[in-house]
Amino acid sequence: MSIRSFATRLARTALGVLPDALLGKMLPGRLGWQGGVPVSARPNGEVRLLVTPVNSAGQGYQWARAAEILPDVGAQNVTIGTVAATNFRFPTDLTVPEGAFVFSRGWQRRQRAAVESGFTHVLLESGRYLYGTDPIRSPLEVAEEAVRRGTRVGLVWHGSDIRLPSAHARWEPDSPFGTHGAYPLDSVRVLETNARKNRRLVEESDLPVFVSTPGLLDVPRSRWLPVVVDPARWRSEREPFAAGRPTVAYVPSNSPMKGDARIDDILTSLADEGLITYRRLQGIASQRMPEVYREADIVLDQFRLGDYGVASCEAMAAGRLTLGHVHEEVRETVRQRTGRELPIVQTRLSEIEVRLREVLSAPERWADTAAAGPEYVRAVHDGRMSAAALAPFLGRQPATP
Repeated sequence: MSIRSFATRLARTALGVLPDALLGKMLPGRLGWQGGVPVSARPNGEVRLLVTPVNSAGQGYQWARAAEILPDVGAQNVTIGTVAATNFRFPTDLTVPEGAFVFSRGWQRRQRAAVESGFTHVLLESGRYLYGTDPIRSPLEVAEEAVRRGTRVGLVWHGSDIRLPSAHARWEPDSPFGTHGAYPLDSVRVLETNARKNRRLVEESDLPVFVSTPGLLDVPRSRWLPVVVDPARWRSEREPFAAGRPTVAYVPSNSPMKGDARIDDILTSLADEGLITYRRLQGIASQRMPEVYREADIVLDQFRLGDYGVASCEAMAAGRLTLGHVHEEVRETVRQRTGRELPIVQTRLSEIEVRLREVLSAPERWADTAAAGPEYVRAVHDGRMSAAALAPFLGRQPATP
């Protein structure tokens, strides 16, 4: 054991004897917290699933709800209370302060006992630790110990946690990591290192593996676990292009992961011409997004990853005409696994202005594509397909095909 590891272990041991409330007051800044820290409560059901601890885009919570579609299954999720999680305010069953997850040995012991006594299955997100960080053991070692103690553990990946930049650059011409991308090289190296570490975790285990998008199915042994959105929350009675100047909604990407600064310039120029109203989606809480999409006619999503995720599903659920680049291999996977065409208007970065002008010149031609969005989301992303994907792992039979 290195001197640093020994010192870290010693410090954690010392902190571990402190009550949660006192430890929370001692830790600095955002690592501190007030009062005690709760642990996961045993849900009802013969099969009891815990999804932990990332809840990226609220999907841990949504997958827990999807699992409960299955017969006699109860589920909960846990979210580490990072700054990002606090800002986005996605729904969750339990939020654990980041400092407690990292430092509180008392909470970690109680959470481990709660999981062992209260849950039969765990879906572990992004290769993170199951009960909180451990300076001695790896996340895989902790997960495998849980398996030996009788808990079935599966791995689930969201995107950048498992996507290899080097492989993606070879697969996708517009990749943010390739010659046409502008992702910072230092950040690319970090992503590559982390993704390779997580791929080794997959390869060195025999745990079930799930991925949130069809573009991640190159991960060994992986099964697509579709992201989940609530169709009713996003439903709009207003049809797109119903009246007046069309509104285009887009999140100007400060990060070159999904977009490009040129998109903002294109939309600003079209707005200056009087062809569109441009709605920049910046600083908007997640609770307000359904209202924003209902007011839009066209939504632009991602153009570099060749995949689609939660934002596109929300736009389609609202019946908005959704533009983005989805790689043909991903579209073919969707066809084969769902029997449906993905109703995202295929648009590469270099095609955005041309495609928008094409839509604006004859919006009625695109009404069927926009109208197909809500039905596609109900069929693929309302939780039933996700429940069916989880059913073999949970030892349950889906209620519907």
